[in-house]
Amino acid sequence: MNNRVEKQKKDKKKESPWGAYVFLLIVLLVYLVIFLFDSGRTLVALQFSFEMLKKLVPILGLVSCFMFLNNLLVKPSWVKNHVGEDSGWKGVFIAVVGGALSMGPIYVWYGILQELQEKGMRTSLIASFLYARSVKPQLLPLMVYYFGWLYALVLVVYLILFSVLNGVMTGRMMRS
Repeated sequence: MNNRVEKQKKDKKKESPWGAYVFLLIVLLVYLVIFLFDSGRTLVALQFSFEMLKKLVPILGLVSCFMFLNNLLVKPSWVKNHVGEDSGWKGVFIAVVGGALSMGPIYVWYGILQELQEKGMRTSLIASFLYARSVKPQLLPLMVYYFGWLYALVLVVYLILFSVLNGVMTGRMMRS
């Protein structure tokens, strides 16, 4: 696992920073060409893009704060001991409970989970965490009200079991 993470870090260092600029330039050129043919629709599309950007900036700021706190508070030694290669069932438990209790949009968690993986978190536990996000404790009373307690209980148990199974299968696939 550590060799794979180190290889990923080396591969990231090899990437050219110009790729993002080239992509931006291509997008701007596409907008310019489309503007020449249909300026009205292009302006509507640009306005939509800016409105979307205004909605995303606060969320990206929140993500940046979470990642800053993660870097500040979560040390690699803690990650290796609790959700690393030798964490065993304790790591599975932390991943499943953490996934079930996690809130907010999923893309907020991608950067945080990537940083945890770079600090030594097992890929299988990331898979379990992401699968366990489908358990929503705050919505359980509503599910019980609409579908009954037996259905809610069976569904939650299956989601937890399959999150563990998903993690195990992902771990095995990543090793091969």
